[in-house]
Amino acid sequence: MSEVDDKQVREKLVSRGAESLTDAELISIIIQEGFGRLSAVEVAQRLLSQTGGSLSGIQKLSLRQLRMAAGLGVRRAALLSAALELGRRLEREQMEVPTTIVSNEDVIRIFRPEMATLDHEEFWVLYLSSANTVLDKVRVSQGGVSGTVVDYKLIVKRAVERLASGLILVHNHPSGVAQPSGEDRELTDRIVRAASLFDIVVLDHLIITAGESCSFRQLGLIE
Repeated sequence: MSEVDDKQVREKLVSRGAESLTDAELISIIIQEGFGRLSAVEVAQRLLSQTGGSLSGIQKLSLRQLRMAAGLGVRRAALLSAALELGRRLEREQMEVPTTIVSNEDVIRIFRPEMATLDHEEFWVLYLSSANTVLDKVRVSQGGVSGTVVDYKLIVKRAVERLASGLILVHNHPSGVAQPSGEDRELTDRIVRAASLFDIVVLDHLIITAGESCSFRQLGLIE
């Protein structure tokens, strides 16, 4: 594909709107130009092929990884990284965050835009009133690809300070596998036992990924 073809993509955008463009064509608009004999569209197609044709796969790449992918280089990678971040921020801004938790879907709706594409684990807690109104939403830990260190005493201390009646624990698995590990189960048990000393109930612990999610209560791991 030539520069003329890249120009045709831009003309298609102007005449028919962004929604008419393929994923590769949209990416080519952002990176603006190719290199060597490759057009911007061909570079975009190569990038998509390296992530299984998945936009979410591209979104998971760090800026350094983007630089190396498909030979993008610093400038094109920076443009694409900025566009992806704008998309994430727009999704969060448009997300209607419930003030009262009725179901697990409410919790997933709050956290998935922030956590699903992270390349590291984060552990969050929702502090709830007796009517399941959200009193606070706190990130208590941020770690690596396969785990994060969580101090259960600090979680319960904050619950007491906020006069919370219930807790919902949330963390992500960058691997995409939403099943709880032995460490996940042990930590949850510790928090449940510590919270119960203050008549605070751990309502659930959810593991979130870009695809599936997992509920400890539904698995019978929290009574």
